[in-house]
Amino acid sequence: MTRNQGRHRFSRRTKLTAGVTGLALTIGLAVAISTAGDQGTAQADGADISLFVDITTQQRNVNAPRPRRGASTGTFTVDCGRNESGHFNPDNFIAQPGVRNGAQHLHDYVGNVSTDADSTNESLAAADTTCKNGDKSAYFWPVVRIDREDEDEEPGKPDAAEVECPDVRRKLRNIPQRARAEVDRQLKALKDQIAEANARLKGAADVDDPNFVNNSVLRPLRDKRTATIDRIAEAIDRFGQRPRGLRRLAPCTVKDGDANDAQVAEAAKEAEPDAPENGDGKSASDENELPGNEGEIQRPEVVDLTFRGSPVGKVEAMPQFLRVLYGDAKVSTNGPKNARNSWTCTGFEDKVLMNKYPICPQGSKVKRVHDFPSCWDGQNTDSANHRDHIVYTNERGECPAGFKAVPQLRISLTYNIPWDVQVAGQYLVDAFPQEEHNPFSDHDDFANVMSPEIMDRLVQCVNTGRRCKE
Repeated sequence: MTRNQGRHRFSRRTKLTAGVTGLALTIGLAVAISTAGDQGTAQADGADISLFVDITTQQRNVNAPRPRRGASTGTFTVDCGRNESGHFNPDNFIAQPGVRNGAQHLHDYVGNVSTDADSTNESLAAADTTCKNGDKSAYFWPVVRIDREDEDEEPGKPDAAEVECPDVRRKLRNIPQRARAEVDRQLKALKDQIAEANARLKGAADVDDPNFVNNSVLRPLRDKRTATIDRIAEAIDRFGQRPRGLRRLAPCTVKDGDANDAQVAEAAKEAEPDAPENGDGKSASDENELPGNEGEIQRPEVVDLTFRGSPVGKVEAMPQFLRVLYGDAKVSTNGPKNARNSWTCTGFEDKVLMNKYPICPQGSKVKRVHDFPSCWDGQNTDSANHRDHIVYTNERGECPAGFKAVPQLRISLTYNIPWDVQVAGQYLVDAFPQEEHNPFSDHDDFANVMSPEIMDRLVQCVNTGRRCKE
């Protein structure tokens, strides 16, 4: 049984964090929250305290194979940032393509800026990236949160309401260079419009009219956003392919606070006729975060994306659009076969990896280490279970017969989790509801969208034993 079972919250901290990162809480979710009936039941509301372990009490369990003669000992590190743009969604285009909210937990993205449930090889190749060297690959993992159980909130005092809107920038696949200046101006206008709406909402906190939010905030904001979004589409259309479906991102809603059921329901009703564009039947409500994964999202202090070689020989290039999974998000259902020990502390990476949340000694930080499989079947970029086409080496670092060694991706994520939070068991990873934030369900996803030129540089670097950073 989890701690806090039987309680369900949308805390002030969660709201503010999502607002700062640009995570859009959409109308469909708002309606679901407002009409859920019994607010005393939560899907998953914290991790069991027994899942937190002092790492200094653990025995060494990391034993890397010793490199043989001819091994590829180089490394190639890609700088893709720390998701400063706030690219989050509960989708997984690899495991559940086309399914909105298919992950039922929030993913943290770097690299390709367009990644969502509808991503295809073509859309990924056409999109922009956060990687400094132009790598358009998609790297994504479940977020980590801190949940302090509302300890700093005043009982009985309602949260201040805030306007939440879908992130238009993330949906722009490929902005022509000559359109960038105009698009940037319009994106800034969208931010200013949200700030103005929040100021109006705050200034009318004591207004008793239940229709005020709709009539004076949400509708005018929707109209302004529609006009601005149209200008973005026109600017791109002048020099490239006009983006489709942007108008569905115009409607916003009010998150939490004093917005009552009538206001939220009316907002949903008003938004629905304007949501589709040019036959696009998707609506903004497709993008939401489901209850059960709550708390302040922790941006990693360090995101390290490093490709490594093989301890037994040279590596070959990964094919473009190769999909690779790490770990198992449904370990309680599927068993431990594909699950991996991911958790450690800085200074312990080469000694201990755990399937529990670590409590680190003072001066050490919580860290997740995700080593992806690196033996490719030489033919397929994906498989029915998303695993058979690329597998792990044996304990000696050897690939199975018929498989080829390709660069192994290691994603390392370092977090500045306060020590008191670690000891109190107040940090956790987002997960499917049935996992109840089980740390053994930690996982990671990668789709290779590197250009052949970048992949060639990677392979050359790794095979020649150099340390390269781009």
